[in-house]
Amino acid sequence: MTDDTTTKFTDAEALDFHSRGKPGKLEIMPTKPMATQRDLSLAYSPGVAVPVKKIAEDPESAYDLTTKGNMVAVISNGTAILGLGNLGALASKPVMEGKSVLFKRFADIDSVDLEIDTEDPEEFINAVKYLGPSFGGINLEDISAPESFYIEQRLKELMDIPVFHDDQHGTAIISAAGLINALDIVGKRIDEVKVAVSGAGSSALSVVGLIKAMGIKHENVILCDRQGTLYEGRTERMDQWRSAHAVPTDKRTLAEVMDGADVAIGLSAGGAFTKEMVKSMAKNPIIFAMANPTPEITPEEVAEVRGDAIMATGRSDYPNQVNNVLGFPYIFRGALDVRARTINEEMKIACAKALAELAREDVPDEVALAYGKRLQFGPGYIIPTPFDPRLLSKIPPAVAKAACETGVARRPLDDVAAYEGRLATRLDPSASFLQKIHANVKASETPKRIVFAEGEEEVIIRAAYAFQQQGLGQAILIGRDDLVNREFNRLGLSQTHNIEIWNARHSANGPAYTQYLYNRLQRDGYLERDCRRLVNQDRNVFAACMLALGHADGMVTGITRHYSAALNNVQLALDSRPSERVIGMSVLLARGRTVFMADTTIADLPQPEELADIAIQSAHAVRQMGFTPRVAFVSHSNFGNPNTEGVNRIAAAVRLLDESDQMADFEYEGEMTPRMALDHNRLKALYPFARLTGPANLLICPGLHSGGIASKLMAEIGGATVLGPLLIGLSRPVQILQTGAQSGDIVTMAAIAAYELDRDHRVWAEGSSGADQLRKTSRLLPL
Repeated sequence: MTDDTTTKFTDAEALDFHSRGKPGKLEIMPTKPMATQRDLSLAYSPGVAVPVKKIAEDPESAYDLTTKGNMVAVISNGTAILGLGNLGALASKPVMEGKSVLFKRFADIDSVDLEIDTEDPEEFINAVKYLGPSFGGINLEDISAPESFYIEQRLKELMDIPVFHDDQHGTAIISAAGLINALDIVGKRIDEVKVAVSGAGSSALSVVGLIKAMGIKHENVILCDRQGTLYEGRTERMDQWRSAHAVPTDKRTLAEVMDGADVAIGLSAGGAFTKEMVKSMAKNPIIFAMANPTPEITPEEVAEVRGDAIMATGRSDYPNQVNNVLGFPYIFRGALDVRARTINEEMKIACAKALAELAREDVPDEVALAYGKRLQFGPGYIIPTPFDPRLLSKIPPAVAKAACETGVARRPLDDVAAYEGRLATRLDPSASFLQKIHANVKASETPKRIVFAEGEEEVIIRAAYAFQQQGLGQAILIGRDDLVNREFNRLGLSQTHNIEIWNARHSANGPAYTQYLYNRLQRDGYLERDCRRLVNQDRNVFAACMLALGHADGMVTGITRHYSAALNNVQLALDSRPSERVIGMSVLLARGRTVFMADTTIADLPQPEELADIAIQSAHAVRQMGFTPRVAFVSHSNFGNPNTEGVNRIAAAVRLLDESDQMADFEYEGEMTPRMALDHNRLKALYPFARLTGPANLLICPGLHSGGIASKLMAEIGGATVLGPLLIGLSRPVQILQTGAQSGDIVTMAAIAAYELDRDHRVWAEGSSGADQLRKTSRLLPL
């Protein structure tokens, strides 16, 4: 159930949105290359004959060789379009295209909309039942009741793929999730509550059917339509679906049913619930008023007569929106991934329970920013929001598991954790990269102690809490105890954390840190009292001293100070590794590939030996993160054409590596443009002498400006997810955040600090480093 009443636009804007560029909202893009005659031969004749024969021998192989396993048909006859009524099949096409877009956006499911121009149920069924070979599932939409019940039931009997009428079941599932949490909050048992329902259409009947399957007693649910209650013996406007929910009762009106009810569910019309009805309900009533655009009663009206009610509506401008997009994409995702034959009640209940559990977890920053407020589980937040990025990795596994347990899955779900990981990578290009980091950190026998230097900031507190809750290590907050604890209380986290809080001004370690810092800085003009003031008042310096003296393993900072200022503070207490440089490396994740870029933070205009050092250190870091480094020194030209001072500088760095090739155990090449570096086929075609055996995954930039600009452009307009820059070269792991970083970004950088990005350089033999060797030879190489 969705609502757009809070999004203001004109009719002209809506028409322009759908008509500009390519008309409509969908297009078909090939997933295989189609550039050469060979490509076309493989894609069509004669190559296509091979999978044809394979599928004829083994029909299940169609899921592996075609789009069937990730394709859903969105089908309607236009007899009940949104709230507009019966406007015909063609008029429903914009809605069906929109539904297909939602499948792709939220669950990476490909979808085709099909509008069938008939109001005859048998003709509709006959048209759809023959489409089974083409799709992995059928989503029915905007079909009027009671025909919709019959159509879905018959198609489920006739087809061996999931058939799901979202208008019925979507609302039911999301409502059930909210009801689970509301009952938990008010402390009522599901098998004891009494429920009043306004409405007896397809959505209402589906809601009632599902909550009964979850444990609400049949006799405790009374439905009402325009003629009154659905009681046993009633004959007016009754059919087999309504009759199934008729109960023995002498109540005949909605007002009578609402009197003493624990729960009121509205799927009828605006104004159906009155204040008097709400006043008559039991203590701590739960009211789901889901009529659109005007609910049966507004939250404001309820608040006038009840201060103990929990409300949900179908509108986005009120808390607890019952929105179908929380259900259908993820139900189909789970069903498709185990090749389910149907979507049964157990799968719907599993979805509802998973949604309910997700609403109880701490909400990430991107959700808070999208809604302009911090959401916390309670009466005002019992249903997750549609833009919660965790939905894709949380809901489908629950659905898939239920399909396997009830015997409707063709493919077993052997490793739920691995499946969750694969789901997380479908829409978030950084997830696969981060999984490696997180898995390594969690597997550590000794959890790392990570200092969050700006410990009084809300976003830092939330990140530290999430870091520790995810099992990534022990978080330490630097801040004044009273302020930090007050923030924990405000966020509702005071009873659920064991995070250490260190007050720099009152720490017992202050004298030791002061002495350590004074010993380092006394010949740089610092007095002892200067060092004491730095330790007491500068949290970055205090945190860096913690690392230097072994009281912590890593550190994150930077949201309240510029990058260079934070780094300068840290370097007062920490040196770089022997014979190494401090550099920044950004991670670019886009279009299914991971590319590293250095230096994007520190080296302004590096000279050849600096560029070579940057390549060596970055290659080591890339290898530590599980990648085989292929280094390209990028430039505006390819191999000296045109020949400029900047190109000569890069070429000299490559020669330095050539002269010390016993030290550089990675592929490298340059100078070359980014296009050549990333397009290996083009590189080998034009420059067959190039030494790279595949596309480069580590780009060494000729200067800070080019690296910084390129990485930021990729983040803003290139569609890439950019992590970092990651700080490399300090003696202890420190990561400096970008100002304005969200809690998810902060957790990521803390995990990388815990991973100990540059913890030991096994690349080099004992003795002098590769960088030292390069410096020895650099004097012999002219620029």
